[in-house]
Amino acid sequence: MDIKDIKAVYFVGAGGIGMSAIARYFLHRGLVVAGYDRTPSALTRELEKEGMAIHYEERVDLIPLPCRQPSSCLVIYTPAVPNDHAELVYFREHGFEIEKRAQVLGTLTRMHKALCVAGTHGKTTTSTMCAHILHQSHVDCNAFLGGISKNYHTNYILSESDYVVIEADEFDRSFHWLRPWMSVITATDPDHLDIYGTKEAYLESFNHYSSLIQPGGTLIIHSGLEMKARLQEGVTCYEYALAEGDFHAENIVINNGAITFDFISPLENVPGVELGQPVPINIENGVAAMAMAQLCGCTADELREGMRSYGGVDRRFDFKIKRPELVFLSDYAHHPQEILQSAKSIRALYANRHITAIFQPHLYTRTRDFYKEFADSLSILDEVVLCDIYPAREQPIPGVSSQLIYDHLRPGVERSLVSKADVLNFVAHRDFDVLIVLGAGDLDDMVPEMTKILEQRLANPSNPQ
Repeated sequence: MDIKDIKAVYFVGAGGIGMSAIARYFLHRGLVVAGYDRTPSALTRELEKEGMAIHYEERVDLIPLPCRQPSSCLVIYTPAVPNDHAELVYFREHGFEIEKRAQVLGTLTRMHKALCVAGTHGKTTTSTMCAHILHQSHVDCNAFLGGISKNYHTNYILSESDYVVIEADEFDRSFHWLRPWMSVITATDPDHLDIYGTKEAYLESFNHYSSLIQPGGTLIIHSGLEMKARLQEGVTCYEYALAEGDFHAENIVINNGAITFDFISPLENVPGVELGQPVPINIENGVAAMAMAQLCGCTADELREGMRSYGGVDRRFDFKIKRPELVFLSDYAHHPQEILQSAKSIRALYANRHITAIFQPHLYTRTRDFYKEFADSLSILDEVVLCDIYPAREQPIPGVSSQLIYDHLRPGVERSLVSKADVLNFVAHRDFDVLIVLGAGDLDDMVPEMTKILEQRLANPSNPQ
């Protein structure tokens, strides 16, 4: 089905952060957009307000009539939905064109100049940062992001620009559907071994992805990665890092909550860059984002202003309370290397303060494969509170629990095991200096209530909870 012939779009698994961006694209085009999701959420409620019809029961009779026409309705599904899902079975049996989210993004990469950001970690921040730099510049862009931009309060940007920024997800090899014009690769630390099986297969997936960059395009790759880029003829390759590579930072100053640096580039150096979200890891993310934006034609002043005005992404080093007596934030980090970078950043910002992390491991397989690495990364902090594993799509694995991480934390690290049901009570009856909630599960749903508890304590320090 040609994308211009589509009159209705139905999403099986409508509430995912990536799926919702595509839903918004089709809503903007004036199509009938509907879908199923297992449970309501803040995101599904927003989509309903914007005109999407969503239901929460697995029932074919709830599918709107315009979405029951195989000749004009495109069905988009997430791999997280089981193959025997009743609505998915209905669409298969009735000859609908059914595509994964990544296939639809692949189509869009053929319609625009696609600026894709791939990598085990850093891709959401880097892609959102690049999209903001471009959108506020004379170049402009469209964007499909993996997180909610605090600048735009959405994960989707629409414009008349020929550029489209896309977060390239390696889960289930989804990024192999894309055909980038330009790509950043931030990291290739093994992940999703439940899908890939081995580290070698994971790296090969990135090798293949690099071969999909279009002739005449560009790869901007973090220096020192284990993958071996496999580029088509005519593709230019640059390296970047914090302090080395074609693109890097110099004269970094971290002082009193502010971060500035000079952007070093083979095109044009840009001195005096100020981070709008002053987190140390964002220096390196910013180098990659500015490199891509500069290669697309952004001027030095536009790069500088884009970085200064960048507001961050929900759940990515997301400060909720920032007071002299208490700092509270949440972060989506759920891979050992992500947690390591997050821990290093918060340690750099608050070198002499007591830092407590509440961590909810994500997936039994990831915990099984990386519990030692999780323990090493978390051990940078002073205190670690471990919750039950968030299963997502998985069934429990015998012998795999948060206890594995607990047992391998380094000596001297304070530690606790707390069930998710007891977290609010734990927060209410403990004093904290710097507190961070880590993980990609549903513990973040409690962050607003935690914030309320902590703010009430700050307002009434003499009244215990």
